[in-house]
Order: sequence, then C-alpha cells, then structure tokens
Amino acid sequence: MEHILIILIVTIAISTVINVFLKKFDIPTVIGYIATGLITMQLFSFGEHSQETLAHLAEFGIVFLMFTIGLEFSMGHMKSMKKEVFVYGALQVMLSGVLFTFLANSLFGLETKSAIVIGFALALSSTAIVIKVLTEKNETHSGYGRIAVGILIFQDLAVIPMLLMISIFTSENSSISELLLDTLISAIVVFFILFIVGKYFIERFFDWVISSKSEEIFLVAVILVVITASVVAELFGFSYTLGAFIAGMTIAETKFRYRIEADLVPFRDILLGIFFVTIGMQIELGIVVEYGFVILGLLFLIMLIKALIIFGILQFFIQKRTAIKSAMTLMQVGEFALVIFALAFSNGLISSDVNQIMIMTVVLSMVLTPFVLNNIKLLSDNFFTEPTQLRERAIVSTGYQNHIIICGYGPLGQSVVKKFKEKNLLYLILEHDIKVVDKAIEGGEKSIFFANAAQKGVLEHFSIKKSLAIIVAIENEHQLRLICENIDSFDADINSVVKVKNSSEEEIIRNLNVKHIINSRDTISEILVKSVLECKI
Repeated sequence: MEHILIILIVTIAISTVINVFLKKFDIPTVIGYIATGLITMQLFSFGEHSQETLAHLAEFGIVFLMFTIGLEFSMGHMKSMKKEVFVYGALQVMLSGVLFTFLANSLFGLETKSAIVIGFALALSSTAIVIKVLTEKNETHSGYGRIAVGILIFQDLAVIPMLLMISIFTSENSSISELLLDTLISAIVVFFILFIVGKYFIERFFDWVISSKSEEIFLVAVILVVITASVVAELFGFSYTLGAFIAGMTIAETKFRYRIEADLVPFRDILLGIFFVTIGMQIELGIVVEYGFVILGLLFLIMLIKALIIFGILQFFIQKRTAIKSAMTLMQVGEFALVIFALAFSNGLISSDVNQIMIMTVVLSMVLTPFVLNNIKLLSDNFFTEPTQLRERAIVSTGYQNHIIICGYGPLGQSVVKKFKEKNLLYLILEHDIKVVDKAIEGGEKSIFFANAAQKGVLEHFSIKKSLAIIVAIENEHQLRLICENIDSFDADINSVVKVKNSSEEEIIRNLNVKHIINSRDTISEILVKSVLECKI
C-alpha cells in the first residue's frame, strides 16, 4: 500500500512540475501527461496486474469524454451532421483502411488477416486528443472542427465492426453469419435500453435527484448514469465508449444538458490525464532505439497518406483550406488502435515486434498532434493562404461607444440592420461565417466584423460595456448559450435582447442575466391572434 502511495505522489508531482513548465511555452497538458507516464515507468516497476488496473481506470477518461461529446450531439444535431458523420466519415475509414491493408500486405509481407486488422486500425484517429485540444481552443464548432468531430464519431462507431472482425478471424466454433446476427440483435437491444428507455425515464430520474437540492448527489447520479450505460453496452459486446456516447445523446434532449456538462468537465479531465499517463507508460525505449528508423519512417508515411486521403475526399465537398485543416487535424492514429493491436496480439494475429512497433508509431503520432493543432492556421497557410482582400478591414474595431451590437447576420440580423439604417442608429455586426462577411462587404456593408461573439475577448474588444444594447440573432443553440454566458459574465447592466426559436431554447438561457428574451414562436402566435381579433369582415 505504501509503495502504491509513493508512486501516486511521485506521478502527481512529476505531472504538476512538467505541465506548469510546458504551459509557460503554451504546450498542451497532453504532452506533459505522456512524458509523466514515460518517466514514471523508468522510475518504478509495475506488475502486469497494476498496469491492467491503471489501464481500466484510464479507459473511463475516454468514457466520460465520449459522454460529453454525446451531450453536444442530440438526435436533431446528428441529423444535421449526417454528411460529416456518414459520408465523410465512412469514406475516410473505408479508403484509409483498404489502402493501409494493401500496403501492409504488399510492402511489408504481412498475411491478409493481420494486414486487415492493422490497416483498419490505422484508419482511426485520436478522439481523446483532438476533442480535448479543439475544446481548449474553442474550435469544436468551427468549420474544420465540425468536420473532424463528425468523422471521429463515425470512427468510434467503426470500432465495433473492427473488434467483431478480430472475433471472426479467430473464431473456431461460430460461423460468420451467427456472429453478425448476434451483433445485430445486441445492437438493437442496446439501442432500445439506452436510448428509447432512457429518453422516457432519464429526465424524471434527474428531476427526482435534483429535488434533494444537493450538488454532490446530482454529480453522483450523473456518474451513475454514465457508468451504467457503459457497462450495459459492454455486456452486449460493444465498447464502453459507445454506451457513454448514446447516454450523452439521450441527456442532450433534456434540460439538464448544460449543467451536467459543466459539472463533469473537471472529473473528465482528471481521468483523461490518467489515460495519457498510461499512453506514456507504453513507450519502450529499447524498441524505439532498436527500430527507431523504421518507426520514424512509418510515422511519416502513415500521417502523410492519411492526410492525403482525407484532403482528397473533402476537397470535392468543401473549401480546400478547410479540407487541409481537417486533414491535418485527423492525420494521427488514435487510442482505439492501441486497443485493437492489444486484442490482435493476444489472439496471435500479430507478432510481439510488430505490436511494439505499431504502438510506438501510434503514440508518437499522438504526441505530435497537439503541436499540429496549435499551429494549424500557420501550417494551412503554407498550402492555401487565407483570403484577406476583403477581410483585413473586417477584423479591427474602430472604438465604438453608444452603439448597438448585433450578433449574427442571417435573415433576422439583416432585417434589423435595415431598420437601424432607416433610423440612422449606430450599430456594428459580429459574424463568424467568413463567407457571409465577405458577401456583406462586397454588398457595401461597412459595419460588419469577422468575429466570434461566443468568445468573451471579442465582446470586450467591441466595447460591450459602452454599448446601448446587444442583440443576439443566431440559430445555433450552442453558440447562443455561449454568447449569453459571456454577456452574463461581464456583471454589468447590459441591455441584452436575445431571440430564441422555442421554449426549449428559452429555458436554456433563462437562468442567465438576459434582459429581454424574444420567443419567435410566441411572438408570431400573438401577432396571429391579434390579427384575427382585429379583422373586420
């Protein structure tokens, strides 16, 4: 027991010192955790049982990450992202998997079954690192961030048939048809339990829990739901993370979504830290020295091929600059590949040397990822320069005061601007879609700025405290909440007017310091009733 406590104290101390030092150079904590795992492994000897226990604990970091991702993606959101998930994601996994399988079989002489397992494992990217860094940079809902998240969701779903594939390759008793039928039946049961049942009982459960008026009990109840959903999925042969993701999607439909997300973030990040420590523990310096050039060559080849495939797919659907940013975001190999390699090795599909070489290659690709993501704008400029002809003027404020800030330049924003022009009122428009900004400037609009009002610094930059009012006229529910939270955080008497589509959106921002909430559905109803009552026949 004392030995374990010493290891724990030393690991936390190393992690703290390294991350404080790295943060001074704006290097992500992910790198610090991986370095901590590597150093700890050299200082102490871990038994196989200790490593396995730590790995199981670390896996729940990914579980809670997938749960919070699920909170961002309700069924309605998933429908709106069907192209990103089921078109871009499916094309990326299939093309990458087939090409890597061919290369593993033809260039490296691996037998077909081994080549297929390795090929499709390399098609996966790192959900843990990519989502964490995108969240820290507030880029999850950006153009390339949305595409990256969509592809990652499909990749996580694709893990299921990949694990099933290993079972098929190593099964001696069951036929392929039986395995596929069992998997289909299990999938239907899991979906029914977690989504259909959860949809009708989860909100009532949290209503009952919240009646206790205890933050502690509420958090425990959330953890209970996440772990239960994960275990249910695992019992039916699926991954823990799939169960957590479905549970998150279920809760995303309820009014507790934002509160749960805020409460879970610190808990999730601690467990994710443990996960990255275990990644560092898997680095064997002896293997790195012996096969160093092979590992570096594979690292360069895999990341290059993967980036080219993703860019090649996306360039036909979106702007080339967004496509290259998405490709660089996902060109690493992810944590689920490590799970697949471990299972394949234990079933005799790959040798020990191949397993270790692939682990080292995957870990190094994950280590490089935060540096790529933190410099993605600079890197993408080397391929496709961001257009600046119209945009240079649109990113600088001219020191407004006694003005009206309009967030969003959709149909409603344009209508409001038209009225303000008629009344000669001083206004400025904040719009984060650069296409809309460029089009508006081309059309002669001089008071539109390329900026994201969901970032507090942007509102400070445009003198929100000196404004007469701020109008929020956007359609994205997530951005709406973030903007209102930013307005509330100024702790000032700001005249804020927010348009919502329905009562659900109104409920989301009701607890914030918003002066006027305009529910478009109720407003239209009142106008219709008034028109009917005043109608003279």
